Amino acid sequence: MEQLGKYGFLRRDYLKNHRNSTYQVMLLQDTIGKHLLEVDKAAREREEVILKQLEEKEPLPDKEIDQIAWVRAANQHRAIAEEIILKELIYV
Repeated sequence: MEQLGKYGFLRRDYLKNHRNSTYQVMLLQDTIGKHLLEVDKAAREREEVILKQLEEKEPLPDKEIDQIAWVRAANQHRAIAEEIILKELIYV
């Protein structure tokens, strides 16, 4: 059994709080687990693609030369990817 990740939990919370009727129907039909796993997997795959695209567009600084700048840029890329994923897959 796959473990539900961050994006699966975010989707579950969104459905519970903003689409409760949909959440209840999925719960009664026993499809919520499959749905959450699919969303989580799709979000992780999308995150990888976005991060690669961002790195191609704006390469990360050399980690050996300036580690702080590298961490800053990597965190910025991750935040951008997460924002896109939330809008595309989680909050729909």
